[in-house]
Amino acid sequence: MKARVTRTSLSSMHGKYILCEVRMGGTEGAHAMDEPARRSVDFCRLDEAVSRYVRPGDAVHVMMGHSRWSALVRELVRQHWGRPSEFTLIMASLSSLGAVLFRSGSLKKVVTVYSGDSFPVFTPNPVFQKAYTSGQVEVENWSFLTYIQRLRAAATGVPAVVTGSVRDSSMAENDAYEEMDTAFGRVGLVAPLVPDVTLVHAAVADRQGNLAIAPPMFEGVVGALASRRGVIATVEKVVDDLRPWSTMVRIPAHRVLGVVEAPFGAHPGGVFPGPSGARLPVRGYVEDVDHWIAVREASRRPDFDDWIEEWILAPADHDAYLAKLGPERLEELALAAEAPAPLPVGARREDPPNGTERAAVWLADLVARRVEETGADTVLAGAGLANLAAWVGVGRAKEAGHRVALAAELGLWDYTPTPGDPFIFSFSNFPSSTMLLDTEQVLGNLVNGRFLRSIACVGTAQIDRHGNINTTRIDGGPYLVGSGGGNDVITNADEVLVVGTMDRRRFVERCGYVTSPGARVGTVVTDLGVLSKQDGELVLTHVAPGPEPLADRVARVRDHCGWDVTVSPLLRELREVTNADVAELRSFDPEGYFLGRARTPVAPAAPAVRAQVPSIAPDTTAAATERKTDVRTR
Repeated sequence: MKARVTRTSLSSMHGKYILCEVRMGGTEGAHAMDEPARRSVDFCRLDEAVSRYVRPGDAVHVMMGHSRWSALVRELVRQHWGRPSEFTLIMASLSSLGAVLFRSGSLKKVVTVYSGDSFPVFTPNPVFQKAYTSGQVEVENWSFLTYIQRLRAAATGVPAVVTGSVRDSSMAENDAYEEMDTAFGRVGLVAPLVPDVTLVHAAVADRQGNLAIAPPMFEGVVGALASRRGVIATVEKVVDDLRPWSTMVRIPAHRVLGVVEAPFGAHPGGVFPGPSGARLPVRGYVEDVDHWIAVREASRRPDFDDWIEEWILAPADHDAYLAKLGPERLEELALAAEAPAPLPVGARREDPPNGTERAAVWLADLVARRVEETGADTVLAGAGLANLAAWVGVGRAKEAGHRVALAAELGLWDYTPTPGDPFIFSFSNFPSSTMLLDTEQVLGNLVNGRFLRSIACVGTAQIDRHGNINTTRIDGGPYLVGSGGGNDVITNADEVLVVGTMDRRRFVERCGYVTSPGARVGTVVTDLGVLSKQDGELVLTHVAPGPEPLADRVARVRDHCGWDVTVSPLLRELREVTNADVAELRSFDPEGYFLGRARTPVAPAAPAVRAQVPSIAPDTTAAATERKTDVRTR
């Protein structure tokens, strides 16, 4: 039954709401807010922390800062392997290691934002797909902002929090979302999400149990404040006094149950000690990308449980785990954080641009042009191909004198990407950021802020003729990955630009599941041409150059598009893409993780027959040019 927020509760805004005013089912709706007995924080071993403070049936929240993992999760798997503990896992981004929890057999339900791999590319994971499809594990999907806002509702003790996300998407059918008319206009509301216990890796704790974490903060600490019983934490180090670093103390000891001193406790995640001049008293280390990739590969093999036995179950304790990694590897990760060496950009590639690269170049052209034409304040770079194109486009705009900031949902604002490193959340991008924030600040207050003009560049698994995007699940087919921050920016950015190679699996007549509504999608750039929104529908406005007659290239678009696409009477031809054009893209992605996957071979263009039309015409429909003045559900 869908949760309902009563008008009575909204109109009685006197004093502090209690959570029982929201009628809900399951763990999230109960209001038996166990008031923990006041006691000193328990400084204990890893096994003691989990056995003492995590109970079967708990809603276990794994907090996601820039450290994506905690040794506590590994210990949770060890203690509950093969046990029907019926946990509800509250975890924003599962990543490949999240599959270990699924294989443990201890999960009943997952509340999440992203169920997929993160390294080296963002892809669906077969372990999650199988568990969701079979019904072994129930999944509840949210966008990043609504996930955080639900935790905020729980932390602040109110029955619901207003959100500008989720509306007009399939997630609007979630029980914990509701829209209603109020005296202030129509609003979207999300109900509280209440964990029983939160697991977190913090950089440092003091003797009282206060926890310090440097930004960027990803989801922030609101989930730690929302937990019924409190927080158990691994830390790199325990110090006597954190007051010299009070600006980075995020979680007060009053909310902490137990602390475990566990150096490298975030591995294969990393720890950023803070920017130069404001560092916590701890040695940082970067993410172990090779280990993340190894997990991803293992999760696709029939012997995945053997990998879990070797890396999760067999090591007797955290010291044994670190010994297996080896001191040389750990030192490499720490040295990379202290003095990052220039990343190799690889040998210069002279092979002709493939279709994926051509689409990225055309999107970069469009980004630079739209920044110039609109005076955009920020460009949110989504993951993968869209990310690389946005980096190049924003770089050109800055060189032309435009004050435009690159933003990333992890909590980065106005950062400069690092050549040789295509990963958007890489620690190498942290020091160059003007501000290190969290997801709610970047997506909610800046990119989606009413007084900043924003452009979002995103990819898609499926898109339909109206610009609706699906990255969650295929009707009658597999689970994909979920929303991430996609719904938040696609719903609320001033302008949305989409990139992807064109085929009938991706370009569909109708998205059966709408992760992000297409109202603000103005342009879709592909390897075969460009579709622009006209009268609410995507039409072919630009075609890729090539040696074939124009009619054949248009026919090819129609053959690869899942609907009977309309061709604009003002159809134009895109410019040719050269090796020089793709050189900068390749410098960011020398291994071709995002650029080396053209779905269709691209024949070299014949300059003698191509038209000289220099640009993609900007979309001037209301959807693309409307400023953020409608605050009904924002």
